Amino acid sequence: MDTKRPYKNYSGNFSTGTPAPEASSPAIAPPPKLLDQVRARLRLKHYSLRTEAAYIGWIRRFILFHRKRHPKDMGKLEVEAFLSYLASVDKVSASTQNQALAACLFLYREVLEIALPWLDSVTRAKVSQHVPCVLSVVEVRELLAYMDGRQWLMASLLYGTGMRLMECLRLRVKDVDFQRLEITVRQGKGGKDRRTMLPAALVVPLRQQLERVNAVHRRDLATVEFAGVVLPFALARKYPNAEFELAWAYIFPASRLGIDPLGGKLRRHHLDEKVLQRAVHSALKRAQITKPASCHTLRHSFATHLLEAGYDIRTVQELLGHSDVSTTMIYTHVLNKGGRAVISPLDVR
Repeated sequence: MDTKRPYKNYSGNFSTGTPAPEASSPAIAPPPKLLDQVRARLRLKHYSLRTEAAYIGWIRRFILFHRKRHPKDMGKLEVEAFLSYLASVDKVSASTQNQALAACLFLYREVLEIALPWLDSVTRAKVSQHVPCVLSVVEVRELLAYMDGRQWLMASLLYGTGMRLMECLRLRVKDVDFQRLEITVRQGKGGKDRRTMLPAALVVPLRQQLERVNAVHRRDLATVEFAGVVLPFALARKYPNAEFELAWAYIFPASRLGIDPLGGKLRRHHLDEKVLQRAVHSALKRAQITKPASCHTLRHSFATHLLEAGYDIRTVQELLGHSDVSTTMIYTHVLNKGGRAVISPLDVR
């Protein structure tokens, strides 16, 4: 009798011929939830975290509004009912209503990949055309006079360069060129880079701010848990040490280290935008300026005052980073004096 095992890898019962039970297959992970799919798709297409939060919020509200029905089971009527509720009951503005519509369209087109003919026929709210609020040169000076420190420097940069609030807060040390008196705005609206001027009046205050940033950066490097600053996209893998270099540090850093929401590591983020918003609001009250101004008003004032000074609109367009000159045309209201160029018949003698 052959004493060798006839089947080397056979693990069943030779006496009965019963084969061994099949190995249990590994547990199949459940499919991701709908909102997780939306979040993954938004990050795949490099949408900003603010847009991600807004779209997730609107999609959640859309689903809850229809009593948690799955979007695959809904269509044009449900989308328009939701938009009508926002306008008639919640009294949201047209731009807010269109943002909710954009979130719903992203859900159907990009996540569910449902090509439905009604998507393009959904009625969009007509956005009103408003004349931007603009401060005079005197009012800007009065506003800045009631500010100091880094809040004054940030507000001065908004007015002196035409940057948006978040563009200013996201400035890094490497983005300032003192020799050419230029500031490079990275990843502005629409993911576009551009250059704008560095006002000569801000060179000394900005250098002093960079000295403070350098001191903060040295303290951060001495912290064991410190994982550097947040780098855009995959630059952390391409340049492994860049997140610890001063060149990538924010010019206006947060007062404390915080946990990165994407990576979960301890990092130094930029200053929260509410710090400057509150400072500007307080300065407006103290200066007794009654116009409905905000941080963005300083950008409007920058463009308007350049046009009043005689600079051509294409130059202003490039400094603001507008893709189309028609967007910049909104500031040409200052060139048309309107009622100020007409003498009232009551004043005619």
